Amino acid sequence: MSTLVKALKDRILILDGAMGTMLQQYNFSEEDFRGERFKDFHVSVKGNNDLLSLTQPQAIAEIHRKYFEAGADIVETNTFSSTTIAMADYEMEDLVYELNYESAKIAKTVADEITKANPDKPRFVAGSIGPTNKTASMSPDVNDPGFRAISFDELRIAYKQQTEGLLDGGADILLVETVFDTLNAKAALFAIEEVKTERNSNVPIMVSGTITDASGRTLSGQTAEAFLISISHIPLLSVGFNCALGAEQLLPHLEVISKQTHAATSAHPNAGLPNAFGEYDQSPEEMASYIKEYLEKKLVNIVGGCCGTTPEHIKTIAAVASTYQPRLFNNLQTA
Repeated sequence: MSTLVKALKDRILILDGAMGTMLQQYNFSEEDFRGERFKDFHVSVKGNNDLLSLTQPQAIAEIHRKYFEAGADIVETNTFSSTTIAMADYEMEDLVYELNYESAKIAKTVADEITKANPDKPRFVAGSIGPTNKTASMSPDVNDPGFRAISFDELRIAYKQQTEGLLDGGADILLVETVFDTLNAKAALFAIEEVKTERNSNVPIMVSGTITDASGRTLSGQTAEAFLISISHIPLLSVGFNCALGAEQLLPHLEVISKQTHAATSAHPNAGLPNAFGEYDQSPEEMASYIKEYLEKKLVNIVGGCCGTTPEHIKTIAAVASTYQPRLFNNLQTA
C-alpha cells in the first residue's frame, strides 16, 4: 500500500487553499511579473500567475509552506493555466513544459522539507491541471452552434505536455480540476493515460468538477451523477467538486457522488459566494461549520478550499476534520 493510500485510509486529508487569493496579497507589479528574464517581453504579463513560478519562485514556495504549516497534507502546483492553450493569451506557449516542471519542483522541495521535519505526516504535491479557457463541447458563437474553438486532439496534446512537465518536476498526484466541460476533462484523462502507459507509471489521478449554478449542473449541462458516470472508465484516486459554489451550496452534489462512487471523494469549495465586488467574505469559522456537515455525513476523504480561502481557512478546516473518521471507500487506483 502506498504512503498516500495509507494516509487516505487513516484520516481525512487536507488540501490547500487558493493560490490566487494569496498572490493578490503580494500586489505584484508588471515589473515583478516580468522579473529580469522577461523585462523586455513584448506583451503585458501582469496577471499571468503561473509565470511567477519562474520570476517570483520564493513567493510561490512561501505560499506552499504557509498552507503546509496550516495543516495541509496536499498542496497544488501553481499550474492551473500552464497549457499552450491558456498561455496563448500571453504568447508564452513555449514556456509550458518549464512552467510545469519548475512549479512542481518548487512544491515538491517544500513538501519534502516539511515531511523530513515530521515524517509521521507525509506531505504530497498535486499537479494542478485546469480546464483551459476553451470548451470542446459548446460553441462560443451563438450564431454558429456547430463551431468549436478547440478540438479534443488539440486538448489532448496540450494536456500531455503539461502532464510530462508535472511528473518530471516531482508531482505525486495529478489533479484535473475545475471541470466545467467534461469533454475537456476526458482529453486530459486520455493524455494522462498515454503518459502513464509510455512511462509505466501508476500516478494517482484526482478529478474535481464544477457545478456552476443553482441548477446543479456543470457548464456543459451535466448533473453530478452524469459527470461521475462520464469519467468512470478511468481508475481514479478520488472524484469531487470545487469552485463556483460555497461549501453550503455544494453539499447536495457531494451527497450524490459520495453514494455513487467507490473511489475516495474530495471537495474544495469557495469561501462562500462572491459579493457585489467579486470578493469572498466567508470567515474560516463559517466555512468550517458548513464543512463539518460533510464530515458528520461521511461525504469526503479530502477537503480543502478554492477561491477566497487562505491558510487561516485551511487551519480551521483541518482542526475540525481531525476529529472525524474518513469516509469508507474500496476502489483505489493505487491499491
